[in-house]
This record gives sequence, C-alpha cells and structure tokens, in this order.
Amino acid sequence: QQQLVESGGGLVQPGGSLRLSCAASGFNLDYYAIAWFRQAPGKEREGVSCISSRGGGPAVYADSGKGRFTITRDSAKNTVYLQMNSLQPDDTATYRCAADPGYSCSGSFFAKGYDYWGQGTQVTVSS
Repeated sequence: QQQLVESGGGLVQPGGSLRLSCAASGFNLDYYAIAWFRQAPGKEREGVSCISSRGGGPAVYADSGKGRFTITRDSAKNTVYLQMNSLQPDDTATYRCAADPGYSCSGSFFAKGYDYWGQGTQVTVSS
C-alpha cells in the first residue's frame, strides 16, 4: 500500500528551525515529484516547495520560503526533507507532503493534482 508519512513538526520559538520528513512506503520516491503544502486554520492551502522526480528540474519554492526553506531528497531512506530556518509565527500551519509521478516542478506546482498525500504534521511557531 502506497503511503506518505510526515514527521518532524512541533513547537518552536520564532527564529528557530525544524526539519520535516516525508517518508514513503510502497513506492520509490525517486520517480515522484514531492511537494510540501501547508494550511493554517481559516486559510487556504498554500504550496511551500517542490522537488522534481529524479532527472527533473530544480526545486521550486514559494516566496514565503525562499531563502529560509530547503527541500532535499534522500534516496536511500526514500524520504524527502523540508529544512525550515528562521521560522516565524506566520509559518504556523499543518504541513503535508504530496507525491506525483514523473513531474518536473514548475512555478504552478501548487495548482496541480497529486496522486498521494500524507496526513500532515503540525508546526507551531510561538514564544
């Protein structure tokens, strides 16, 4: 059974860092683009970042995360990470990862469909 499981969320003070993980089972993430989304209460879902399937284009970041967030892939662990630095209260949200086969991330990654979704991990930035 194909499954994505996020982890790494938690409570962090403003200016702090977290590394989120998106671990896949039942399929090889190398052949999938992985996107991170977030949604805060009362707000629409927002695309955060996207890493292309192997051989695809460069990673894409929403303006909100440029210079602060880094998305990477560990093929040996079949996991994608989202390193988040300089976190601010506006980053508070539930973060979910999603997978789509053979996709090369573009600036509109947040508007397309994805085959698989994780359940999400909560990130709270507060003093």
